[in-house]
Amino acid sequence: MAEAERIIGTPDSPEAAGGEPEQSEEHAADASQTAAGAERPRGRRRIAVLFTVATVAYALDLISKMIVVAKLEHHAPIEIIGDWLRFEAIRNAGAAFGFGEAFTVIFTVIAAAVIVVIARLARKLYSLPWAIALGLLLGGALGNLTDRIFRSPGVFEGAVVDFIAPKHFAVFNLADSAIVCGGILIVLLSFRGLDPDGTVHKD
Repeated sequence: MAEAERIIGTPDSPEAAGGEPEQSEEHAADASQTAAGAERPRGRRRIAVLFTVATVAYALDLISKMIVVAKLEHHAPIEIIGDWLRFEAIRNAGAAFGFGEAFTVIFTVIAAAVIVVIARLARKLYSLPWAIALGLLLGGALGNLTDRIFRSPGVFEGAVVDFIAPKHFAVFNLADSAIVCGGILIVLLSFRGLDPDGTVHKD
């Protein structure tokens, strides 16, 4: 009798009670928790990259504008590459590259909205290229927003300091360059189907 129970398996045995499926479920849960635990540090690293890029872009823009205001404003332009490229201090009340000077407050609100959207999107960020792109956008937006808030003629109406003047092109600054580079990178990533969370989709 005992031998028969051993061969067939009693209802109380792990095999008869479904022990193996329970173990499989436990293994799946452990694997899921391990994957989630691995994703969290990776997400934090991407967020760190985003804010590092933003900080560097913002600092370079801020320092360059301080130097331009102190050394170049009210002085003759400095030729860098003949007539093709020169540094010339200009106060711009419009958007990037001097467009829309009558809508300074609107551009200020847009820049603030961009910063808020990027900050919210950072929580779901797991892609390194997206972290770099959003960091460039964030740093550039903060750079020009600082001018809008703290420079004359007033709060939210301040004129942005531009100084990079290529021949036959609008004068711009490093913040504008960061915004454009970040925007181009986002377009390229979108064409490749790479989402901010690191997944790849195909239309």
